[in-house]
Amino acid sequence: MLFKRRARMLGWVMCRRVGPLWMWNTLLVFGVIAFASQLLGYIFNKSSSSIQLAAHAILSSSDSQGPSLGSCSPHTHIMFLKTHKTASSTVTNILYRFGEEHHLRFALPLGYQLGYPLPFVANRVKGYQSPGAQEFHIMANHLRFKKTEVEKVMPADTFYFSIMRDPVAIAESSFDYYKATTPAFWKAKTLGDFADDPWKYYNPRARNNHYARNLLWFDFGMDHNANFSVSLARRGEALIRHTFKLVLMTEFFDQSMILLRHALCWPLDAVVSFSLNARQRKLGGRGGGSGRSQSNPVLSEDQQEKLRQWNAFDCFIYDAFNRTFWEKVDKFGKSRMEEEVGLLRKRREALTRLCLRDGGKPIEAHHIRDKTIRPYQSGLVKILGYELQPGLDNSTRIACLRMIRPELQYKDLLDAKQFPRTRGQQSDHRIQTDSGLMKAGRGKSEPV
Repeated sequence: MLFKRRARMLGWVMCRRVGPLWMWNTLLVFGVIAFASQLLGYIFNKSSSSIQLAAHAILSSSDSQGPSLGSCSPHTHIMFLKTHKTASSTVTNILYRFGEEHHLRFALPLGYQLGYPLPFVANRVKGYQSPGAQEFHIMANHLRFKKTEVEKVMPADTFYFSIMRDPVAIAESSFDYYKATTPAFWKAKTLGDFADDPWKYYNPRARNNHYARNLLWFDFGMDHNANFSVSLARRGEALIRHTFKLVLMTEFFDQSMILLRHALCWPLDAVVSFSLNARQRKLGGRGGGSGRSQSNPVLSEDQQEKLRQWNAFDCFIYDAFNRTFWEKVDKFGKSRMEEEVGLLRKRREALTRLCLRDGGKPIEAHHIRDKTIRPYQSGLVKILGYELQPGLDNSTRIACLRMIRPELQYKDLLDAKQFPRTRGQQSDHRIQTDSGLMKAGRGKSEPV
């Protein structure tokens, strides 16, 4: 209708025109361009509104809640022992998201780890004063477990849980990630060389060599260099069972999330995640979704067995808690588990389509245009990240960004919210990572 009115008007003017013909032709062209711009703007706004409606429909869908949890109340006092090379960064992201969304208080480190690899002490928590002086809801950063000190920080009703992985897979990932910082790995050309003769490379007194032997056992606070015996291993297992009510399995991550959801009484979307801190795939990988670097070729069966003997304590507790894990799955119900895992994967696919660019394919950090969400790089392999879909509305972008924000940046965000700085305060932004103390600046990290 608008176009017809303008056309009639222009036709009337041109029939009674004053001035050269070219001027009126020019006016006609500009009129058509203006109309086309209005039409395109209308189409774009309508399309944008449709996208926003679709996004909100996905985020607010009843599927986001998952099957009924009954009359339980959500747990908000949680201690997660963040073990190394076990997909624990993805679990920490889940806890960070839930805590941020529900305005919970985190037991955050002064740097980026809670004193690791030294045994944990309560005063490593930022803002800690004395037992019971302030309420902390979630503890989820790397620490070497010491129950008496953790209990000074966390309330008595805290739910303790952790995650384990096949020790051979941990060794593969550790060799890639910690080779530059672990003396036991420095001179070994490949992990197979190390497995063939560990004592040729390993010094039990050398700093950071805990990454090379019984790393799970070490993270749980026990002596990773002790001589193996079944009785000592059983005592360690019993100590873990006494405190940790749930131990997840990296190789069965989705099933683990269902057990965790029911243990914490959380909605389904709270445990839906994208894999974070994942290594680049090259030659195929072992459990947990990791890749294998060119300097870490496939291990022979004999080398794998040697690594199991070398990590005997880790293998013992992994086997024990893997059995317990499947006992819990049986108790939960296998068909029920399959149904809920299917729902979880369906939600992950929906959120991937909504949130992530290029179908959710992880990409190398230097290809991520937003430098604030580039994952920290360490070791021989590249750590991958994600890019968000363009054009997301603000609320959807916030929800999606929480799911892909790397751990170090997320910790900084929570720290800034929990301990707001006054204007003019200067912060020494230093990143204490597994590889040592690093200094962050302009999207890069340099040793100091």
